[in-house]
Amino acid sequence: MRERARSTEDKRQRSADLLDAAESLALEQGGVRFVTVAAVTERAGLHRTGARRYYASKEELLLELAERGWNRWRDAIGAAAGDRTGLGPADVAAVIVDTIATLPVFCDLLSHVAMSLEGDVDLERARRYKTNAFAAHDEIVGTLDRASTMTAGQLQGLMAATIALAASFWQVSHPTPTLARLYEEVPRWGHVALDFEPKLRRLLQATATGLAAAV
Repeated sequence: MRERARSTEDKRQRSADLLDAAESLALEQGGVRFVTVAAVTERAGLHRTGARRYYASKEELLLELAERGWNRWRDAIGAAAGDRTGLGPADVAAVIVDTIATLPVFCDLLSHVAMSLEGDVDLERARRYKTNAFAAHDEIVGTLDRASTMTAGQLQGLMAATIALAASFWQVSHPTPTLARLYEEVPRWGHVALDFEPKLRRLLQATATGLAAAV
């Protein structure tokens, strides 16, 4: 068991360790719904009450993980766009899909943030999440605005579609054990349900094209 953190840097590292532990457990167990504070604390090598020094609840921990996901997505889009210019709607959709698909836990969290996490933390923590998530969102739009032929308004619409579709499709494509068994019995349903990235790509390319064509 690790000693209690004393310095600011140690505390920052412990906080990051807890986020890493939660993310790895979500990946191993099939989603954040199965993650417990006890398992996260054990994975991070802390005393069973250690997580409470950094996060008041599981909801606060997962909201922090979602916030980190926004920052990672912003950075991934920045790297993918680079100094490119003149990207058409289909190219913009490809950049969005290629980057968000590398962040499965973030895709999972997008549903939970809207359904419960934001409402289950205190006001100031919810305010901080909103502030930082919107800042990352706006940076993504700004990056794609500079790199593409789409307008900022069109990109904002595409981002809204991305968040809604990625959140929904991720949940459907990561079924509970009951549904997983059902899909084994009826493969046709399973094929439709588990087609996360290709389905997201097709619909976002169509959405981007439609938004760019709209008057």
